[in-house]
Amino acid sequence: MTTPRDLSIAVMDMAPGRPVEQGDLSLALAGAEMIDLLGAEAIRLDGDRIVPGLRPPMADHLLDEAAASLIREAPYESVEDWLWRRGRGLSAAYLAALEAEGQLTRQPRRGMPFRSGRTVLVDSPARRAAADRWTSDEPVLAALAAAIGIRDDWTGDFPTTADDAVVTVLAAVNDALMELEAVRQRRAIENAAFDNIWRGE
Repeated sequence: MTTPRDLSIAVMDMAPGRPVEQGDLSLALAGAEMIDLLGAEAIRLDGDRIVPGLRPPMADHLLDEAAASLIREAPYESVEDWLWRRGRGLSAAYLAALEAEGQLTRQPRRGMPFRSGRTVLVDSPARRAAADRWTSDEPVLAALAAAIGIRDDWTGDFPTTADDAVVTVLAAVNDALMELEAVRQRRAIENAAFDNIWRGE
């Protein structure tokens, strides 16, 4: 399994009482993809620029899509720009992938056996692997989960100094999430002001 898939499963399974905005999850998934691409040596970072590397075959088709979408000409793409571009609609793409693979099922509503209720994960090796990674406090998954609010703040350390690029990506994810929240708050204020005008307040 990949980090973005494990994060998608964690959101559904390990933290069902903490709803996550789809935009927040999409940004975190884009960051998770970038971290996996770093691990596969498909990219490296030059400052905040994503420099494409090898094109190793990816076992996961969404991660393969991510690698294929890299900008391969200088000055290359910044980490921040990648998060916004790649993240658009990414949470829905991962949900659809899990559903297509039979990792999800719909629970029937109580008293309405022919009506489907909420989507839940089936018991599978992928679900168990994600749960093991979650309970072991694996640093990358823990940091991403904390960023989107499905676990308490994570203050652990990465095991080696070779993870500077990972830290850069995680910082960019946090910055993008704060920017998205600021946009939401601004829109809420504007909408409230608009409603007041209509009500004559």
